[in-house]
Amino acid sequence: MSDQSSLAPANARAPLPSVDRVLAAEAAQIASERHGRTATVAAVRAALSELRPAWLSGVELDVSPERIAAAASLRLEADERPSQRRVLNLTGTVLHTNLGRALLAEEAIAAVVAAMRSPTALEFNLSGGARGERDDHVRGLLRELTGAEDAVAVNNNAAAVLLTLNSLSDGRETIVSRGELIEIGGAFRMPSIMSRAGARLVEVGTTNRTHLADYADAIGPATALLMKVHPSNYRIEGFTKEVTARELAPVARERGVPLVDDLGSGVLVDLTTWGLQRERTVQEAVADGADLVTFSGDKLLGGPQAGVVVGRRDLVRRLAKNHLKRALRLDKLRLAGLEATLRLYRDPDRLAERLPTLALLTRPAEKLKRLAERFRPSLEGAIGSQFSVATVDLESQIGSGALPLASIPSAGLAIEALSGGGGALTRLSAAMRALATPIIGRIADDRLLLDLRGLDDEAEFGRSLFELGLAAGAEGRP
Repeated sequence: MSDQSSLAPANARAPLPSVDRVLAAEAAQIASERHGRTATVAAVRAALSELRPAWLSGVELDVSPERIAAAASLRLEADERPSQRRVLNLTGTVLHTNLGRALLAEEAIAAVVAAMRSPTALEFNLSGGARGERDDHVRGLLRELTGAEDAVAVNNNAAAVLLTLNSLSDGRETIVSRGELIEIGGAFRMPSIMSRAGARLVEVGTTNRTHLADYADAIGPATALLMKVHPSNYRIEGFTKEVTARELAPVARERGVPLVDDLGSGVLVDLTTWGLQRERTVQEAVADGADLVTFSGDKLLGGPQAGVVVGRRDLVRRLAKNHLKRALRLDKLRLAGLEATLRLYRDPDRLAERLPTLALLTRPAEKLKRLAERFRPSLEGAIGSQFSVATVDLESQIGSGALPLASIPSAGLAIEALSGGGGALTRLSAAMRALATPIIGRIADDRLLLDLRGLDDEAEFGRSLFELGLAAGAEGRP
């Protein structure tokens, strides 16, 4: 009798349904049509497995087939969600490397979609009916816009530098100022990339001061290149001396050694036109006498990820013939996006209207402040009384190593925790990242800051705040 009485409570509860019973529920049938029967069966079994330990321990649970089918359906929806999801970049860094850098112009997006849908003349010469070169799609535009004799494109600027060094300095020396031996994101170090390319590094000068004579004295029979490297993410200030590319070019020509100017971020227009800090352009680098200039396509240029080399035709041809070029080349999608982006530069008067990167960088701070005021009530309603929200002036960064010391006046929303301290802000930030369209801000000075300079879709931000409020209510947060 004692054994039977101990089993009675469990027997009195509803048993876990079989997989077949759950699959017969309407939610499971809908899931099967959307995701396939195999995936739905696996999701139902997983949902049952998660419930079983608690059910066996006597916890009161809803184990109806409909409830389990709904849980399996939610699991399938979550599994189908792309891992590379759209986010709202409210970090204050417009060209955020971890968030994909530049947003493409509509013209570039249309060009990429068209290239996805159909075969293209990627390496086919339509006029001659024979094999062509994929760089031809951007070569003419790059020559026109930069004043260079020739150009090649690869998959990023690191690849452009690697290809240049391997093509021209493999087994020989490349001279670089010690103050320009940079390290950028992802532990990318110039000495390491030179070593991988087969070039032997010759450092000249000191960390803070390098003179023209340092370069001239280091040139010898084994010298293949002189190289200038944009500092990208830092500046050395104080007692400093730098040799410019314009000063170095005559020495390079006199000694018969090519000069490579690595600009990092590629700028094809004078940014001061829109009130931004001046950055040396690719055209200026070519005019200053650099034999080759390397730069990115996905930073200030505003295009897809790409690396570009422009300069002397004989040197560019050597890069194009290097077998490494095939491993580093652009596919048809990025080539289509890059070509469409470059075409926008033919109309500089409308560039800020059509190029999203420039549009975001040049938005007036006062407009952003009004936008923050408009969204503040929605944010306050979404996060509840545990937090306070204020409209604040902020300073945005361009990002991705472009103009590292420059900041742009901006505005946004600052959230402070009235209770719970930093832990409450961390949890709120995590809740924002868990939204269907995650909101990515930054925590600084005990505040969660949402900088609106990088906001590219106001309607989506509103929907995300509404979802945040619903989630807070469902979880019982104040």
